Amino acid sequence: MKIFLKSILNFVLNPFLSRLKNKNLESLDKSIILNAKKLINSQKNLSGTINEYEFSAFSQWGEDGIINFLIQNLDIKSKNFIEFGVENYLESNTRFLLINRNWSGLIMDMDKKNIFEIKNHYYYWRHDLKAVTAKITAENINDLLEKNGFKKPIGLLSIDIDGNDFWVWKNLDILDPDIVVIEYNYRFGSEKSLTIPYNPNFSRKMAHSSMVYYGASLKALVKLAEKKGMKLVATNLAGNNAFFVKEKLLNNIVKEAKISECFREGKFREARDSKGQLLYISKEEEIKIFQEMEVEEV
Repeated sequence: MKIFLKSILNFVLNPFLSRLKNKNLESLDKSIILNAKKLINSQKNLSGTINEYEFSAFSQWGEDGIINFLIQNLDIKSKNFIEFGVENYLESNTRFLLINRNWSGLIMDMDKKNIFEIKNHYYYWRHDLKAVTAKITAENINDLLEKNGFKKPIGLLSIDIDGNDFWVWKNLDILDPDIVVIEYNYRFGSEKSLTIPYNPNFSRKMAHSSMVYYGASLKALVKLAEKKGMKLVATNLAGNNAFFVKEKLLNNIVKEAKISECFREGKFREARDSKGQLLYISKEEEIKIFQEMEVEEV
């Protein structure tokens, strides 16, 4: 009887709680967007570096501000985006674009629970957004995008899969993005062009319990970008994301930046113990762990 009553209560209450959660999220989002717009208006008289325009509405760090600055100062025709590695999309590089500028987009994550949660949020029906469950590899990325109706050109591509980022971008040839946002791992340093060796089944957690072993160096990404006709224009102040723009779109406001000008060591600590708990060790100790791992020059 208890199990039966619990089932009845769940049947009655779950839709109500879901609507309430969505209503609260929508109200919070409106407040976030309004405050972000006020901040953008206050930035109009700034004339410094791109990083002065950083702010976070839905991004983890200052990516929303940098992306907004680039879009305001570049001639971008295609108002669409692709982002993969979004988790539940509450913290992402494209949600501000979706809600504030009404761009269309495709987002992908390998966890079905995350995609289910996204599809049950208010913004999913209100905007032109497609969410897909997919484990992304260098071999399947082009087929995945074509299957879901996304081909070149595209306004913005954001890559953050905590592993094979370099290899996936290298193999991705079905798109022609104006802007690419991609994570770099500062622990590789600024001098060498390095990445983790390619493994389609790479798992950051399984590769090393510390979870500091993943991705590629900034220099490796810069070299790859240049082969794709793109130039480095900025990194975020947190020291984990690089921003590339199609070379022909550069102008007297958005200019090419050198690695020596914008390489930053991460300000965050993310090393974990074997139980998954944060260690709060220094970045020097994180780098020491990292230096024992296998890397590949590219």
